[in-house]
Amino acid sequence: MDRLIRAITADGMVKATAVTTRSLTERARQIHKTLPVATAALGRTLAAASMMGNALKSDGASLTIQVRGGGPLGAIIVVSDNEGNVRGYVEHPEVDLPLREDGKLDVGTAVGADGTLTIIKDLHMKEPYVGSVQLLGGEIAEDIAQYYVESEQIPTACALGVLVERDQSVRCAGGYLIQLLPGAGEDVISRVEAGVYAAGAVTKMLAEQDDPEAMLRKVLSDFELEVLETSEVTYRCTCSRDRVSRALLSLGSKELQAILDEQGKADLTCQFCDKVHHFSGEDLRRLVEQARNTGR
Repeated sequence: MDRLIRAITADGMVKATAVTTRSLTERARQIHKTLPVATAALGRTLAAASMMGNALKSDGASLTIQVRGGGPLGAIIVVSDNEGNVRGYVEHPEVDLPLREDGKLDVGTAVGADGTLTIIKDLHMKEPYVGSVQLLGGEIAEDIAQYYVESEQIPTACALGVLVERDQSVRCAGGYLIQLLPGAGEDVISRVEAGVYAAGAVTKMLAEQDDPEAMLRKVLSDFELEVLETSEVTYRCTCSRDRVSRALLSLGSKELQAILDEQGKADLTCQFCDKVHHFSGEDLRRLVEQARNTGR
């Protein structure tokens, strides 16, 4: 069971979110058949999106993270709903790289650092909010922190981690976001930095205890924490036959007729969950007729 926790310090100077995502990261690995370095890159992005999406309180809102670093993994696309349930994929899940000299997965090289991190918030207003920053190193966590500083002017510490077993399954995964609130002084910054440094790596903490609250309390051990919310999060794809039908209709009658003439049917695979939506020749004929009747 993956869990997300939101908290604030008793002095009102720091807000924090932490999440454990072992199950949903393992689900993503099984769907996309990712090799370890792709599992780590996608898993880190899933954890970040879950925490950032959960911060959107309007019903039906969504948050998308796009990482395009120019590395061999290609693009990483992850979408979260406003509860923190996520789905995502990496363009080249089959990429494998040698371990770094310290024995860790080389996520930075796999993602690349010559590109951008883009955050899209769809709050059901006229236009979605889009913020983009240059990647610092492709390790994801530092890039998320940089986004908050540059795009939202919120001093942020972000740590993300995925530990992959020898059999390529996910042993633990998750992360935390710690943000300073207005009025936080240098002393608060110093205490947060000291706590982050002393706590060590996310994977080490989660391997010992797979609990987001315990992780936050360890990182912010110098503060009194008040838990605001605890919730379960999962890997959740929202694709449906109805949505795929609407996508096909948007192509227009001419394009649909061409597909019918050339292929006689259509099989569309969801990028997020790999589910195949099958449309027979008869299904396509009905869609062609529908498109014509609506002037498409």
